[in-house]
Amino acid sequence: MLKYSLGIDVSKKDLHACLSVIDAVQQVKVQATRKFTNQLQGFKELHLWLNKHRKQTAIPLIVVMESTGVYYEEAALFFHKSGYDIAVVLPNKAKKYLQALGLKTKNDHVDAEGLARMGAQQRLDLWTPMDEFFYELRALTRHHQGLHEMKTSVNNQLHATQHSIYSTKEVMKQLKKLIATMDKQIKDTEKRIQDHLNSTAEIAAKTTHLMAIKGMGLMSIATVLAETNGFTLFSSIGQLVSYAGYDVVENQSGIKKGKTRISKKGNSHIRRVLHMPAFNVVRYNTGSFKVFFERLLSRHNQKMKAYVAVQKKLLVLIYTLWRKNEPFCFNGIQKAASGDIEAVPSFA
Repeated sequence: MLKYSLGIDVSKKDLHACLSVIDAVQQVKVQATRKFTNQLQGFKELHLWLNKHRKQTAIPLIVVMESTGVYYEEAALFFHKSGYDIAVVLPNKAKKYLQALGLKTKNDHVDAEGLARMGAQQRLDLWTPMDEFFYELRALTRHHQGLHEMKTSVNNQLHATQHSIYSTKEVMKQLKKLIATMDKQIKDTEKRIQDHLNSTAEIAAKTTHLMAIKGMGLMSIATVLAETNGFTLFSSIGQLVSYAGYDVVENQSGIKKGKTRISKKGNSHIRRVLHMPAFNVVRYNTGSFKVFFERLLSRHNQKMKAYVAVQKKLLVLIYTLWRKNEPFCFNGIQKAASGDIEAVPSFA
């Protein structure tokens, strides 16, 4: 045997586990399967069950699971602290892998077995948990985003009520009161985010460097940092671009040549939060962003396509400034941060 692989299909309540092993002729065999609860007691039971069925402890073992919302995080952290190698794969990657195997049935047992096979056959990147500081920051920034979404929904409801044939004063009164409450919560959350960033001198200094980019707001910066764990999980610009979903997907086969587009198979929070800053840095003529935007616009004649490229360039700039711990300087850092970003994807 060459390697053990434990595939765990994660849901809100349960963990469906499948332990497989691959031998010298690349044949994968299932050793055992079982379901556990997605809570601490279930993690401990899974740990004991794994030790029971893992007959040869000298053989490497990898634990593979999907990044299912936040439901995988407690289990991943438990096994990471227990000394296991953990790989967390994007759901679309696992889905494509199962499809490539020719599996048409989809259920928790099949998904767990597929993840175990993936871990046995492939060399997957290992997962490391986020720093506690950025976990808390992420909770705050996502709550901030959720409040804005709820406020937009209530505002739409208020607008519809005000323009209906028979508007109800009591309903409008309650909706306005609810909007006022959410405004206060948004303001309080922004204050908490600012205080959290300022609680660490090094992070506060680096954040100040990023704030020098005219058009970037504190909430945008906080969200990017929270969703990337302060960029500690990335060793290259390419990894970051792919993680955010700005990597370019080609559609070409033989003489057919389709349009290129961004994959969008990445962190949507980053793409969402960089939408407005991309407009701002062009409008305020920050650095070379306006020149970059106009050059792409003249080439492709598609505004949104050019703005997506600006978003990508802005993310690379933030990453470079953060890693170098230097303030924004048009003639210095921005030029170094640009990299290979001329390949412009479609927004579709």
